[in-house]
Amino acid sequence: MEEIALKDIKRVIETIYLSRGVDFSNYAFSSLKRRIKRFLEMNKIHDINEFISKLKEEGEFADIFIKEVTVNVTEMFRDPSFWIVLRDTIIPHIRFDTTLKIWHAACSTGEEVYSMAILLKEAGLLNQSEITATDINKHVLKVASKGVYTIRSQEVNSKNYEQFGGKEKLSDYYTISDNTVQFDKKLIATVNFKCHDLALDGAIGKFDLILCRNVLIYFNFDLQEKVLQTFAQSLSKNSYLGIGSKESINWCRSARLFEEVSLEEKIYRKVTDNE
Repeated sequence: MEEIALKDIKRVIETIYLSRGVDFSNYAFSSLKRRIKRFLEMNKIHDINEFISKLKEEGEFADIFIKEVTVNVTEMFRDPSFWIVLRDTIIPHIRFDTTLKIWHAACSTGEEVYSMAILLKEAGLLNQSEITATDINKHVLKVASKGVYTIRSQEVNSKNYEQFGGKEKLSDYYTISDNTVQFDKKLIATVNFKCHDLALDGAIGKFDLILCRNVLIYFNFDLQEKVLQTFAQSLSKNSYLGIGSKESINWCRSARLFEEVSLEEKIYRKVTDNE
């Protein structure tokens, strides 16, 4: 297949927006180009016009493409040191009235949601917590809400959990059936899974903690700024934001609303009510 031109990427972005209402215009072009090329190769499509026609005419095909672009590789307790700081330093300092409110933005297939639920359960806070888990992709939300994963993926999940210093064995939280595991539904009894597009949608409430890890890296500077503004609007003074280890908010204008509380783990506290 010939090299994908900038004008072709723009046509794909426009087609997806018009047909499915999903806006990729502020995604990093280099990342989007790689994912388009990979998707074409996987589906043995050699003509960009054929690809765009299928996006327009076949909703299911377009949804599969959106999933390919938006799904990131994830694990339970990914970067265990991050979760240790959350458990030992951040969450004990959060002051909340009756309910600890947490937003997992761009939660993908939900591994971090279950990680948080287990952390809260072991800290005795699960019943006092309310988690909102959002993603642009309804298919990964369905996976997250079911809590069914492959047995194979539990090897790395269990290793991360051990490094985190969990009180139990990870296998105590799931049952095995054939080649899959089903996580305990009680862990997500207070989780609200909902579709939300960080590129288009704004704040969805007030939270004590927002996690959006390894997502901003796929956005261009304008969209990163917009998303940080959304998070600032969604956090009260002295609430916290956690992002990915390779990400930073320091260049954003809205960074003035935050102070860095963990350089290594990229955790920030909102220090002003001014937005």
